[in-house]
Amino acid sequence: MKKALLAAAIFLAAATSASAKGSASVSVEWNPFSTDTIMPEIYGQFAEHLGTCIYGGLWVGPDSDIPNTDGYRNDVLDALRQLHIPVMRWPGGCFADEYHWMDGIGPKAGRPRMVNNNWGGTVEDNSFGTHEFFNLCELLGCEPYLSGNVGSGTVEELAKWVEYITAEDGPMATLRKKNGRQKPWHLKYLGVGNESWGCGGDMLPEYYADLFRRYGVYCRNYDGNRLFKIASGASDYDYRWTEVLMKKAASKMDGISLHYYTVFSWSEPKGSAIDFTADQYYWALAKCLEIEKVIKHHATIMDVYDPSKRVALMVDEWGTWWDEEPGSIKGHLYQQNSMRDAMVAALSLNVFHKFTDRVRMANIAQVANVLQSMVLTKGPEMVLTPTYYVFKMYAPHQGARVLPLDIKCDSRQVPSERSSKPRTLPTVSATASEKDGVITISLTNVDLKEACEVNIPVESLKVKSVSGEILTAPDMTAYNDFGKPEAVTLKPFNGAKTTSGTLKVDLPAMSIVTLTLQK
Repeated sequence: MKKALLAAAIFLAAATSASAKGSASVSVEWNPFSTDTIMPEIYGQFAEHLGTCIYGGLWVGPDSDIPNTDGYRNDVLDALRQLHIPVMRWPGGCFADEYHWMDGIGPKAGRPRMVNNNWGGTVEDNSFGTHEFFNLCELLGCEPYLSGNVGSGTVEELAKWVEYITAEDGPMATLRKKNGRQKPWHLKYLGVGNESWGCGGDMLPEYYADLFRRYGVYCRNYDGNRLFKIASGASDYDYRWTEVLMKKAASKMDGISLHYYTVFSWSEPKGSAIDFTADQYYWALAKCLEIEKVIKHHATIMDVYDPSKRVALMVDEWGTWWDEEPGSIKGHLYQQNSMRDAMVAALSLNVFHKFTDRVRMANIAQVANVLQSMVLTKGPEMVLTPTYYVFKMYAPHQGARVLPLDIKCDSRQVPSERSSKPRTLPTVSATASEKDGVITISLTNVDLKEACEVNIPVESLKVKSVSGEILTAPDMTAYNDFGKPEAVTLKPFNGAKTTSGTLKVDLPAMSIVTLTLQK
């Protein structure tokens, strides 16, 4: 280790009290010269025309009795602003490759209706289209990420969409101005199709690679707007898809996507979101952590064709996928969100922080009322999910300088649905970063019964104050619902104190703690 590198150890030692406590050690590299940054886009969101994610979740229309700003729910807007969302992906998902953007512009009374064949056969009225999405991104202060239609669309259609959004002048700009938007919007992220190996066209990687090159030619940069073109990448373990795309099209892409869900099976049943056993809890956490191996494998393939690491890996769909809630509409993917989901979110974000050289965006699925959402809505009511609170407490990591960790801790062996070899689930997960002189450390204890004692040497840092927040619950199945909106919520953490240059932390079982150290 270089002399300039200052190393400090965080020791999670076994306590001598009567209560059971685990033990672990975590080394943090306090390297003042490191420039590796946790990209804010890792905290991206995903909004698909699926169930009530858009209609009822984000959008109720300007004539709704639900308090709104130009049709956008005020309660949801306020909640999402607190997360400092960096990027929002839209309109899908599988919906993207059946979406024809011209159906969603112009006077709403004249917009044609369509059947959402992917998600429950719901009739879509196209009242939320290009203008509504880009205006939402402006209200939230986030970058738009557009998923283009490659599966059922044409090169001309996507090229004209880019022109409509970003050109100062020309036929598409004239149409946009006619529809009420004089200035072009900014569009950085353009996804060329979605899941082209499946619902986006059931293509072979060789065919899609050629299509990506073709689409890339005609999706042009207008008037200073520069597109970041993202290829439709692999699903979890499909390493051949990445191999072929990188070999045939790496020089033409800026990013390649990866989808990874914590899901037991792609056939029913997937298991309940709120009625599960301790074994199922541990299985989910071990499964979500396997994304680290998946990222490493895809990154190794990318390194062969892109050793300078110019091409970004975009995990633009991730999260838990359970059975739909009983009584909900089939195909709308409405699921509850428990303390288990919060743990999956924290562990996954900790993994993403490790790969600053490749992972430059991640979009959890999805922002409202679908899968592992931030908010749930029911008429005029809204509740924040446990996952929402993880994103809120992790917000200080956005754009911060990552501080690498080396963790040694107890672990358990968890059966795998993929092989006879079990997965290893570490008891403790952690991540640390520094921004503007403030150090943020997030610690997660996955054990359902045992607490940990954490000792952090901070004498060399000259810490002036320490504050913290904790997310935990009496039970792993605890969740927020209408009528009990704060069963799982953030609370001040008083289990940290500084004594003789050491920060001592009592980390409860099944908890997520974020500490803020002011120097």
